[in-house]
Amino acid sequence: MTIRIATLIIAVVLLSTFASAHCDTLNGPVVSDAKHAISTNDVTPVLKWLRQADEAEVRQLFEHTMKVRALSSDAAQLADRFFFETLVRLHRAGEGAAYTGLRNEDPEPVIRLTDEALSSGSADALLNALQRHMQSELTKRFEAARAAKNQSGVSVKAGREYVAAYVELTHFVERLHDAMLAAEAHAHSRE
Repeated sequence: MTIRIATLIIAVVLLSTFASAHCDTLNGPVVSDAKHAISTNDVTPVLKWLRQADEAEVRQLFEHTMKVRALSSDAAQLADRFFFETLVRLHRAGEGAAYTGLRNEDPEPVIRLTDEALSSGSADALLNALQRHMQSELTKRFEAARAAKNQSGVSVKAGREYVAAYVELTHFVERLHDAMLAAEAHAHSRE
């Protein structure tokens, strides 16, 4: 595995830990596909976001949604919202993640870069952004620990400041390493 690919895996997994769930947004991919399904009266585009075990429930809900939408514009808005909420809730359950409701916000910048990379067929901009971010964060922690280490013998207080900076650096590196191992394990579990 090249360093660039390893860096990408580490950064994506690490950043996904800190980023909010983009699938929980009204502008996210699940709701986007749900809107498309409604506009074409075809549930197929949303099924990929679900576990197979949830497919029958969603197919039935989609049929009800389409019937209720025909009643009025208010009914359509309510039916659409319920359909979106259910899809996202089931999708999140399939990921083993909690669902806390739909949010009306744009996906995080790193997710936008990911989507743009998938659309363009090139991961270069995404990879460069993630590498810059990871390098910046690692360098910041390293420099703080190095500077504190140089002063650690001056006093107990300075020694404690070094230990705090050292712990922050090593925990950051451990999280990166754990993220890389988790990504590898996840990739192997799908084989």
